[in-house]
Amino acid sequence: MVAVRPADVEATLSRIDPLRPVLLLFGPDTGLVRERARSFLAKAGEGSTDPFGLVRLDGDEIAGDPGRLVDEAGTVALFGGRRVISLRAGAKNVVPAVEALLAMPALEAVVVIEAGDLKKNAPLRSACESSPRALAVACYADSERDLARLIDTMTAGAGIAIDRDAREELMGLLGGDRLASRGEIEKLLLYAAGEPRITARHVRDIVGDASALALDEVVDSALAGLSAEAAEAYRKALGEGMRGDVILGSVARAAQGLHLMRLAIEAGGSVERALDGARPAIHFRRKPLVEKALRSWTAARLERALLTLDDALLAARRNAALGPALAERALLQLAATARRG
Repeated sequence: MVAVRPADVEATLSRIDPLRPVLLLFGPDTGLVRERARSFLAKAGEGSTDPFGLVRLDGDEIAGDPGRLVDEAGTVALFGGRRVISLRAGAKNVVPAVEALLAMPALEAVVVIEAGDLKKNAPLRSACESSPRALAVACYADSERDLARLIDTMTAGAGIAIDRDAREELMGLLGGDRLASRGEIEKLLLYAAGEPRITARHVRDIVGDASALALDEVVDSALAGLSAEAAEAYRKALGEGMRGDVILGSVARAAQGLHLMRLAIEAGGSVERALDGARPAIHFRRKPLVEKALRSWTAARLERALLTLDDALLAARRNAALGPALAERALLQLAATARRG
């Protein structure tokens, strides 16, 4: 097995191993997958002057022509040096192409494969982990230590210090996607440019809460009857480190607010007036889905939905192991009820 342990990832990706020229990067943190792929591809191409030395391939195209990956890997670089291939797996099966690549008697090229969250028995993951010529690196959401290292590296690179309380507050606001976190830190560095150091005020002024944004997506999609979107947003929120019962509690509070708005509408008000008079104010980005939810529910149906949510929330809190599954089921039932409305 050549599955790289989390503690060894940084050291493994810091050099090119000629005995293992195929690198599979996979996991739920697509931003980290992309960042590590970009860094490793740049390292593999160091010293090359060949403008055609880097070849980018689409997984869905390769699935229809498995022999092309072997052909590209076996092609000699036009101006010498190492040939570097980037393959981004898509919805179609690229395993036959990758298995043929791993079976090549000699492989001078470096091949980097980007994939999504692969289960342990996924064919692509199994093929790479069982081959002595490949490395498989899982990319999971950043831990507190990873986020701290990222903040320290980027602030040091920008030549600006950050206060301890500002650093702690920033870590609490960053989400589980590496590229999103990097983007927020870059925005903060630009905002604080010219200042002697980054303070907590700078962080509060400019950094958005990625976890809160993911939570808004869960709430709005479920109440608007968008089951697929609600399920995807729920998985994203779990990836940000939020618990299922906490997410469900936020949905219940939002449903209570929606209930008050529906009561005002049924007393003679309008949807537009309810949206404009909401407290706290609803962000313009969320208004289309909140309006859809207001038109999908009646006050009476929301009362019944709130009772169901309360029961699900209690069950999720009593059984931590089943909490995420219980919360997801309640969310999907809520979305289905909204859709029928």
